[in-house]
Amino acid sequence: MASPKYLRRAEKKLKKRQRELSRKKKGSSNRDKARTRVARAHAQVADARRNFHHQWSHRLTSENQAVFTETLNVRGLVRTRLAKSVHDAGWAQFVQMLEYKAIRRGRSFAKVDRHFPSSQICSACGYRDGPKPLNVRIWTCPSCGTRHDRDWDAGKNVRYEGRRILAVGTTEPPTPGPGALARQRAR
Repeated sequence: MASPKYLRRAEKKLKKRQRELSRKKKGSSNRDKARTRVARAHAQVADARRNFHHQWSHRLTSENQAVFTETLNVRGLVRTRLAKSVHDAGWAQFVQMLEYKAIRRGRSFAKVDRHFPSSQICSACGYRDGPKPLNVRIWTCPSCGTRHDRDWDAGKNVRYEGRRILAVGTTEPPTPGPGALARQRAR
């Protein structure tokens, strides 16, 4: 499911509140009221995003025995023209929720390294095609001729790599309880 883009939807309201705040005289009680309106508008966006993350992390950890994520270079992504969208998605918060909920439920959880070439490997035959620009969304494997959607293929490769990580690391899911998250991170 695509991210609901809470910040994008609230931009108009946030701009209006910020404009109202900037017009108020410094030190006045009306400025304080406007400042709290701005803070409340930002809090509503953050709360809606957090609620979405809780719902989806709950659903993913309830329906699956193992959850795998790819560690993304968020710092690099926010330096691009996608910065606002990357911040709006709140990837780090979502992954953190997934991790602690998976551990709490006794599910397996693994993070695939960002340097793993998930979008370069054919999930059908394992052929590594090499880097592709982001505008290439569909590609055909030159080795086996399978046509791939870039994101779906990367998802399959992340799942295979996550399974490999779990097979090499530990065979049983972490036991929930005090310190379970710390034990998981120590591995």
